Amino acid sequence: MLVTSQSVGLGQGRVSVLGWVRMSLEPVLIVAALVLSCAATDCEFEPPHLILALISFSLTFPGDVSVRRLRHNLFTSVVVNWAIVFGLLFLLGYVTRFITYFEPDMLLVWALGTPLLLYAAHRMIPLITPQLLAIDGNRRAVIVAANDIGQRLARSFCAEPTLGFRFVGFFDDKAMEAADDPAGPMLGPINGVADYVKANGVEAVFVALPMAAQPKVLGLLDQLQDTTASIFFVPDIFIFDLIQARVEDINGIPVVTVCDTPFTGMSGVIKWASDKLLAGALIALLSPLMLAVALAVRFSSPGPVLFRQRRYGLDGEEFHVYKFRTMRVTEDGEQIRQATRDDPRITTVGGFLRRMSLDELPQLFNVLEGKMSLVGPRPHAVAHNEMYRRLIRGYMIRHKVKPGITGWAQVNGLRGETQSLDKMQKRVEYDLDYLRRWSIGLDLLIILKTIRIVLRQTNAH
Repeated sequence: MLVTSQSVGLGQGRVSVLGWVRMSLEPVLIVAALVLSCAATDCEFEPPHLILALISFSLTFPGDVSVRRLRHNLFTSVVVNWAIVFGLLFLLGYVTRFITYFEPDMLLVWALGTPLLLYAAHRMIPLITPQLLAIDGNRRAVIVAANDIGQRLARSFCAEPTLGFRFVGFFDDKAMEAADDPAGPMLGPINGVADYVKANGVEAVFVALPMAAQPKVLGLLDQLQDTTASIFFVPDIFIFDLIQARVEDINGIPVVTVCDTPFTGMSGVIKWASDKLLAGALIALLSPLMLAVALAVRFSSPGPVLFRQRRYGLDGEEFHVYKFRTMRVTEDGEQIRQATRDDPRITTVGGFLRRMSLDELPQLFNVLEGKMSLVGPRPHAVAHNEMYRRLIRGYMIRHKVKPGITGWAQVNGLRGETQSLDKMQKRVEYDLDYLRRWSIGLDLLIILKTIRIVLRQTNAH
């Protein structure tokens, strides 16, 4: 539904019938369940219901229905994902008073009936996958270049028939003996591609030649113009770590996006709105607790209640992050020592606040300021940033988005102190994975996991 792990692709290209079913089935069923819930409770489907349907569709599109195998935890996964979506809608409706337009009985029927409908769809779709594939037809495909990228692509075609291609073989000027485990037969040298395509009805040619072989690529494309095959170029830039990769058009000139923020267009609006609404609601809800923490910090040790420290934010711009003071010092210089277990600088109250992550609560005001997000890569002190950007490749890419109060790395066991460079490297890998996979559902999942981790009181010093 919302929390999916999708491969980075360059544009949507030709979307098969099966692809459209995978992407749109869940959003359509959620809207259908809303209509059926209105009918079951004798409610008229009025403009507020239409608005709710549009919001629900937007939040859940594209879906990701399994077409290959049923997951062991399918029902739990469907229920949890729907609970996240419904919970967000309920919260938004409550904050905006929009929820008063709907009958409680209708909302209850919709909340309980939708996961059953979605579960049935997940059970059914693998059964009709062969029929959907028959509509599209598996296109015969050859790959030019039996290099590492070509081999990986061929294995993907063989392992995933739902991709819609039937792999025939390779064309390469080199012998296949170099490959440890060839993924398919060698059909001949590259200059024989066009003749083979015309003689054997090949419908798709994937060119995996390196970008350095530009003359050979141009010659091949010139030969293939005399065929009806679809041509796909798989350049070797994909050996690099791509963030939100896609093909775009600038005044008629195609450009390949290699690294960009996921928060553009409507995605940026959704992220901004969810941050503001949730941060405002949490401040209102937690204000008594924050007042109690402030008093505890004020009377437990000398020093300010709030601690401000310079951090790097969106696009590497500096800002001041707010935290409840947990130490006897307020370091913000060129060298800052990370907090460790049993650190003598940490006060008694500060140790408790760190274990429960209560010292992070003032960062909700950073979110309202627009300097931070509820979910995103955790901001590090400027001194640490300057050190790690020289040691870890791609470190600064994490600043393509606003830093977060919690993040994907933190809910995957990388919360608190990073005692080694390897741990920081792993944290950065999770941060970049978050940029690749972002969805509002992933943000909500991270928030729920953060709450569970905090209640277990692990790993923060």
